[in-house]
Amino acid sequence: MSYLYPLVALVGALGVLNLAFTFGVVRRLREHTDLLSQRNRAQGSGPKVMLDVGETVEAFDAVTVDGTALSQADLATGATLVGVFAYGCSSCDERLPAFLELARSFPGGKDQVFAVVVGDSENVAGKRDKLTPVARVVTEEYGGAVTAALGVKGYPAFALLNSDGAVTAAGTLVEDLNLMPAKAA
Repeated sequence: MSYLYPLVALVGALGVLNLAFTFGVVRRLREHTDLLSQRNRAQGSGPKVMLDVGETVEAFDAVTVDGTALSQADLATGATLVGVFAYGCSSCDERLPAFLELARSFPGGKDQVFAVVVGDSENVAGKRDKLTPVARVVTEEYGGAVTAALGVKGYPAFALLNSDGAVTAAGTLVEDLNLMPAKAA
């Protein structure tokens, strides 16, 4: 019976040591996950949701929700922030506030921010109303001319265009956009 107390103490000590190692492993896994995410974003290895860097937006004609005509040439007037959102897209809903915040502070204001909301007009009213104060907004059905011109393959899609209308950064996160070239342009 005298050996039972040291045995219980040894098992308890091993349990505490195992718990400490487990916490250490979890912490390292989180650090590695963050490092890999940063590396993937830096290398642009995320999913391709629209035109690649260097490609130019194709010609299109559209009308904004406030009745202004808009074409590919209107996007080539300086650095332009582009956001494409869809109805029923939970990721779009999650990332809309970050886009709105960036759009509010984007150089050139509303004239240099372009948003496309995809879906029928009744269903996209909420997103459209949030975007209208900070961007030129076009609504269209799936497979419309604007999303085709931007090469959109997934939602949400964000891009920065230079003064030639070429993509300088693109991705599914606002953080994917390298804003230094846009502010300098």
